Amino acid sequence: MEKNLKRGLKNRHLQMIALGGAIGTGLFYGSTATISMAGPAVILSYLIGGGVIFLIMRMLGEMAVDEPVTGSFSYYAEKYWGKFPGFLVGWNYWFNYIIVSMAELMAVAIYMNFWFPDLPQWISILACLAVITAVNLVNVRAYGEAEFWMALIKIVAILCMIVLGAYLIFSAPVGFPENVSKLWAHGGFFPNGLWGMALSIVPVMFSFGGIELIGITAGEADDPDRTIPTAINQVIWRILVFYVGTMAVLMALWPWNLVGKEASPFVQIFVNVGIPAAAHILNFVVLMAAVSVYNSAIYSNSRMLYRLAEDGNAPAFLRRLSSHGVPVTGIFVSSGITLLAVVLNYFFPKHAFMYMLSIATCAAVITWVSIAITHLKFRRYCREHSHATRFRALLYPFGNYLCLAFFAGIIALMAQIPDMQMAVIVLPVWLLVLWIGFRCKH
Repeated sequence: MEKNLKRGLKNRHLQMIALGGAIGTGLFYGSTATISMAGPAVILSYLIGGGVIFLIMRMLGEMAVDEPVTGSFSYYAEKYWGKFPGFLVGWNYWFNYIIVSMAELMAVAIYMNFWFPDLPQWISILACLAVITAVNLVNVRAYGEAEFWMALIKIVAILCMIVLGAYLIFSAPVGFPENVSKLWAHGGFFPNGLWGMALSIVPVMFSFGGIELIGITAGEADDPDRTIPTAINQVIWRILVFYVGTMAVLMALWPWNLVGKEASPFVQIFVNVGIPAAAHILNFVVLMAAVSVYNSAIYSNSRMLYRLAEDGNAPAFLRRLSSHGVPVTGIFVSSGITLLAVVLNYFFPKHAFMYMLSIATCAAVITWVSIAITHLKFRRYCREHSHATRFRALLYPFGNYLCLAFFAGIIALMAQIPDMQMAVIVLPVWLLVLWIGFRCKH
C-alpha cells in the first residue's frame, strides 16, 4: 500500500509554527542595529514590512487552501509557472534553511557556553542535532508539539517585555505625553530622515523570514480549509503587535541611540523592573529560539526534499516515508548536511560561510518574489478554467505588482548597505548555479 504524509497539525500548531518562524533571536539581540538606522521610525518600518508580508501570505494562503500539498510554493511554481521555477524555488528554499540551521546550531553552542563555559561546542551542537532529529522522526504531531511549546516560550517572553516595559513607562513620575517623549525628543521621530527608515526596512524584512513555513505545513494540516486561513489571518496581526509593540516600548523607554548599549534591550527592561536573573532568562529564551528555528528547519527541509523528489527534481530515494508518514530520508539528509557544514566551518576559514550567508539573505526575497509571480499565474489559470477559490488574496493583481516593486527596492537598498553588498553580487551567481543544476537534471 502506498504511504502518504499524515495530516496531524492542528490550528494551534500552525499558529505557533508561523509565529515561531518569524520571531527569532533578531528581536532580542538584532533589533539594536535596526533601531540605529531608523530611530523611533523603526515602528513604521515594521508596519510597512508587516503589511507587505501579509499580502504575500494571503497569496500563498489562497493557493494552499485551494490545493493543500507539502512543499507548497515549489509545487505551485512548477504547476503554474514552469519546471525551472519549481526547481529553483524548491532548492533555493532548502539551501536557505540549511544555512539558517547551521547558524542556529552554532548559536545553540554559544548560548550553552554562557552557563557551561568549558563545554566543547561540538557536544552542544551534536546533542541539539540528535534530539531534534529524533523528535522529527517520530511523527508530524511530535514536531508540531515541540514547536508549539518552544514558540510559546518566545512569545511569553516578548509579552512580558511589552507589559513590564509599559509598566515602567506609565509608572514614571511624569505624566503623558512626557513619559513617551523619547519617541521624538532626540532628533525627532525620523532622526536619520526617511532614507534611514528606508534602509532599516531591509533587516526588518529578513526578521519576517520563516513566516512562509505555513505553506510547507499545508499538506499535513488537519482541515486545511479552516486552519490555514485562520492561521494566516491571525498570525500577521499578532506579529505586528509583538514587533511594533516591542519597538514602541523600547523607543519610549530609552533614547533611540542608547538602546542596547549596555546590554540587550530585553535584559535592560528586566533589570530595571528589579529582576536580577534577567541575563539568565534571556539566555534561556534565545536558546529556545535557536532550537525552535533548527526544529522548523529540519521539518521544512525534509518536506521540501520530499516535494522535489515527488516532482522529479531530486533523487527518488528522498520520497521514502516511515510507517508514520514521515520523510525519514529527507530528515537524515538535511540534519546530516548541517552537521557536515558545522565540521567544515570549524576546520576552514569563515569566509566561505559568510558567502553562503549572503546567498541565504537573498533566498528569502527569491521565495517571496516567486510566491507573488506564481499567484499571478495561478489566478490566470483559475480565470481560464472558471475555477473559484475559497480564500482569496487581497488587492489582486495590484498587490502582487506592489510587492514585486517593493522587493526590487529591497535589493536596491541592500546594495547601499556595506554588510549586504556581497549578497547583491552573489544573487545572480546563485541563480546561475541553480540554472546549471536544472539543465544537468533535465
